[in-house]
Amino acid sequence: MTIKIIEGEKFAHMLIEGANNLSNNSKTIDALNVFPVPDGDTGTNMNLTITSGVKEVKGHKTEHVGKIAGSFAKGLLMGARGNSGVILSQLFRGFSKSVEGKETINAKELSKAFEYGVDMAYKAVMKPVEGTILTVAKDSAKKAVDFSKKNDDTIALMEAVVKEAKASLDRTPDLLPVLKEVGVVDSGGQGLLTIYEGFLAVLKGEKIVDLVQNEPSMTELVQVEHHQSAQSHMSTEDIEFGYCTEVMVKFEDEKTTQNPYDESAFRNKLSEHGDSLLVVSDEDLLKIHIHAEYPGNVISEAQKFGSLVNVKIENMREQHTSILEQESTGVKVPHDKPKKDEKTEYGIITVAMGGGISDLFKGLGAKRVIEGGQTMNPSTEDFVKAIEDCNAEKIILLPNNSNIIMAAQQAASVTEGDVVVVSSKSVPQGLAALLAFNPVDSLEDNQSQMSEALQSVKTGEVTYAVRDTSLNGVQIKKGDFMGIYEKDILSTGPVVQNVAKELLDKMLDEDSEIVTIIRGEDRTEDETDELVKYLEEKYEDVEVEVHVGNQPLYSYILSVE
Repeated sequence: MTIKIIEGEKFAHMLIEGANNLSNNSKTIDALNVFPVPDGDTGTNMNLTITSGVKEVKGHKTEHVGKIAGSFAKGLLMGARGNSGVILSQLFRGFSKSVEGKETINAKELSKAFEYGVDMAYKAVMKPVEGTILTVAKDSAKKAVDFSKKNDDTIALMEAVVKEAKASLDRTPDLLPVLKEVGVVDSGGQGLLTIYEGFLAVLKGEKIVDLVQNEPSMTELVQVEHHQSAQSHMSTEDIEFGYCTEVMVKFEDEKTTQNPYDESAFRNKLSEHGDSLLVVSDEDLLKIHIHAEYPGNVISEAQKFGSLVNVKIENMREQHTSILEQESTGVKVPHDKPKKDEKTEYGIITVAMGGGISDLFKGLGAKRVIEGGQTMNPSTEDFVKAIEDCNAEKIILLPNNSNIIMAAQQAASVTEGDVVVVSSKSVPQGLAALLAFNPVDSLEDNQSQMSEALQSVKTGEVTYAVRDTSLNGVQIKKGDFMGIYEKDILSTGPVVQNVAKELLDKMLDEDSEIVTIIRGEDRTEDETDELVKYLEEKYEDVEVEVHVGNQPLYSYILSVE
């Protein structure tokens, strides 16, 4: 059997079955993650991305290949999650541009579409890395172009594409040494191969068995209900400091001459008035976030150094009571559901997982916090909706995860208005960037200053291993805890406190001044106090701050400045 012309109905079926095959294999693809962390989500991200594309195809009935490809690309673009999802969306964005206006396509046009997709994907990635999905796409597209010069059968061409994609995938460990060390192939490349195998099955008249009946919801992926109900474990009366207080002061020479500002002394003074304290300053501004019982005292202390620029006070007891009422009545308000704000000059949108971390960002001035991060990567559309709801003249996006940066950048590129991305790769980097924001500066200056602030903080994370492996010479056992600094696993073992202490020892140096510990939902106050005591005894000159982040999966998020 040969097929020389692919018509619209057949093409739509190829896209649907490609997505179906990816869905069937998404968990296997997740397991190929190099790091044995509980958030290896390449398969999940690609699955959710392509599901969004197929939804568009099914919603726009047509037998025109170009229009089908356009709908598919639009769905992928808006549904793209994680770096793998964004790259996938760019591959098929280029593909759709190539077949635009074509009612049917032949083998040569199909091969050119693959090639055009590769060109667009490479352009979309700042620093393309070989041995990834990009390489698999490039090698298989080149094979398609060469093959189409001598054979006009689309089935034979797709067989050649799948064969070369497999061979290219097998070569990825030779291009990325870390893949060879761990003993896996590239997860994104594997995902692309499963899509192409679905395409081929349709052309050959085969059926992909639908093993996954329902597409996963984001709630199911991260069990949001587990960590959102943490408020139910305490009573309103247990809230010692009832007002979330944010103050911004502009320094005035007249006041600072009479009362010189010392950040360390001022922080110690404010610590007498509450907890969850953050103090940061530069030559112009002083920013404060604190949970206090008497906000007026905090404001009075801050005014000793200058004039008030902004003050925000929220009654946390009322907020807590409202949450408990919602849970007891069963009538739940969607978590952090945004309403369109009044028009403002600036709007900062950030990403966070865990109620405590979300509160930290809001306390420092973030206008919108998109729930997400590890495991749950927001889509391009999530960012676009937040931008629209934010209703600000100038928008700054803080992704706080290296796997979310491309989705944020894609959202900025498809949104009208002044939108920039500050490429924060972690929660501590996001907090540092937010502290560097100055509302009186231009968007360009803020982007520059906030980006520079990312370099001032070191990020460490403590999580657990989901499988046995060896990475960078470190032997890791399933279930053990791992201390990760940037991209390196520096400590591992069965006792979380020992792993955290060893990680901190390797992160701290003679220039370190402040350590911030963000406690995960699986750790207790006593355990965190033990870490604080360890640091205070071993590093006398280092100041330690603690925040309850309630983040899932990561026992501790650590920052060193």
